[in-house]
Amino acid sequence: MSAVPEARSRLRFDAIEEARRNWTDRGWDAAEEMAAATSIMRAHQLVQGRVDAALKPFDLTFARYEVLALLYLSRRGALPIGKMGVRLMVHPTSVTHAVNRLEEQGLVRRAPDPADRRTVGAVITPAGAKTAEAATAALGKIRFGMEGLDTASAQRLTKVIRTLRQHSGDFA
Repeated sequence: MSAVPEARSRLRFDAIEEARRNWTDRGWDAAEEMAAATSIMRAHQLVQGRVDAALKPFDLTFARYEVLALLYLSRRGALPIGKMGVRLMVHPTSVTHAVNRLEEQGLVRRAPDPADRRTVGAVITPAGAKTAEAATAALGKIRFGMEGLDTASAQRLTKVIRTLRQHSGDFA
């Protein structure tokens, strides 16, 4: 699936800008905020499509890539599943599903946490480390789906979205 529709199905105008104009013409509140929210959601679709395409050769979803990258970057190559959920900002069940699939692929293995044997952790395997490196290189090549932005623009976008995330209670 392509991240950008084929040329014959692309609109010749910006549909979000058209929606903003219609919103304003009707006198509805929050036209700019509607356009911003809709733009974020559409950009997510486009970026997700590019990222999915880059990860497909590795048989990874972005969720599984994030788990693999987190383990790769951890000091011991291992983390408790509960701690992974907190760091990835997802429910532990989501991490469990990702770990299950990565384990089936031979990229991680489960092991008791050395600090608390009652806790199960995930450990990256050598094959998982190689896959994490290769997948990260593939994502870097497409600039994580941000090809249309230069580095300074990406930094500004991150800062604006960080403000939104903070105000929404994502972090203190």
